[in-house]
Amino acid sequence: MGKFFDMDSPFMRVLNRVADLMILNFLMIICCIPIITAGAAFTAMHYVLLKIVRGEEGYLIRGFFKSFKMNFKQATLIWLLMLLIVIVYVGDCLIFNYSGMEFPKALKIAVVVVATLLLMMAVYVFPLLARFENSIKNTFKNALILAFANLPKTIAMLVCYAIPPVIGYFSDYALIFIFMFGISAPTYAAAYLYSGIFKKLEPESEEISSDLDFSLKIEEESEENDG
Repeated sequence: MGKFFDMDSPFMRVLNRVADLMILNFLMIICCIPIITAGAAFTAMHYVLLKIVRGEEGYLIRGFFKSFKMNFKQATLIWLLMLLIVIVYVGDCLIFNYSGMEFPKALKIAVVVVATLLLMMAVYVFPLLARFENSIKNTFKNALILAFANLPKTIAMLVCYAIPPVIGYFSDYALIFIFMFGISAPTYAAAYLYSGIFKKLEPESEEISSDLDFSLKIEEESEENDG
């Protein structure tokens, strides 16, 4: 019985992981309340979860806020740009549905295709920002490239993110679960999927500090090598 509750037992490791996800979910909810800070919060969550997936856990809360502060400016700019795109898309949908005007079918299809591409790209943007040092332009560019180069995993990540809202739509009882794990759990699953993708972009050996910091310029370096 004692081994069952040993800190290294499978049961306690699962329990600790569940606690980590609950804490991260709570931090995400709190940090997303101002809305404008959501981008930095998403980046910080990916920063911590990628470390957890790779067995490089440090101090969870300190690591979260360290990344939050370190990437705040760039993450906020990216988030505001993405938010603007979402607002424009929602506005287009409202116009299509309630304006009373008849729009060409090709235009509607084009809007759906663009929205799908942006959604695929979005699942990589904040993980890339958390893991690699790059410009905003190249972060978006690399996200789009990775989305198509790893299409099955991209679709799997989209499914992971879609599960909580779908469950919440069909069951009110699931809202407590969503409140506790609705953001961190699907992101944790996504981190497992993109961790291997990122490994291919990283150097074979990389010096990691005591705080488990890591960063890498990927687009600029490739351009220098081409030159």
